[in-house]
Amino acid sequence: MNHRLGRRAISAFIVSVVASAAAAPALAGDPTGLWLRPSTGTEIQMFRCGGSLCGRIASVKDPARRSTVGKVIVSGGQRTGENIWEGDLFNTDDGSTYSGQLTLQAAGTLRLQGCVLASLVCKTETWTRAR
Repeated sequence: MNHRLGRRAISAFIVSVVASAAAAPALAGDPTGLWLRPSTGTEIQMFRCGGSLCGRIASVKDPARRSTVGKVIVSGGQRTGENIWEGDLFNTDDGSTYSGQLTLQAAGTLRLQGCVLASLVCKTETWTRAR
């Protein structure tokens, strides 16, 4: 008799845990780590810097870009929504700094959009998680 009661209690506990987990909101993603810029093969290390999100060039594929290794290209990133950060994005291709938005998307991708001139001119790029 106690054996049956024990199984029922365990079953009830498992059902309540599963139901609680299903009802809990999903945690926001974490953009820190190593990302690959597919257009150039550059790897960017995203990290916390103070209370902000930052990113620096960790490695480059093109020997002509070696001088950019270590350069901070994402700075001041502040969370503005679930999986969304806004900050400054430095483009090593044109030497410009853009007001930008980073969006952590499904399937291990990070979408960056940088704009100038009150968002009249924007560039968008999608990075993928490296390793």
